[in-house]
Amino acid sequence: MASTTDRVMSLRAVRQLRRVRTFYTGGVLLWAVLTAWTAWQSPGSRQMWVSALLLAVFCGLLLAASLWLQRLQATASRRPAHHAASRRATAPRHAHV
Repeated sequence: MASTTDRVMSLRAVRQLRRVRTFYTGGVLLWAVLTAWTAWQSPGSRQMWVSALLLAVFCGLLLAASLWLQRLQATASRRPAHHAASRRATAPRHAHV
């Protein structure tokens, strides 16, 4: 059974990976547009190839972040569900005389 620290770290990691994945998606979109624009203006130029390289880098980072996120979510779903504690008082009750 995983400790609560592991679960909190997992939740933090999932939240951060979602943010990073959003950032990388923006990078992929930006570099795809810039690569298309550069290829239209000067096909085969050094700028086009650098732009294509950066597009490939962002695609790789997006793929890695997506795989890690999928793996973390799969391990979290295998854990038993956490149920909240009952709302009853935790102190033992004594009968009044």
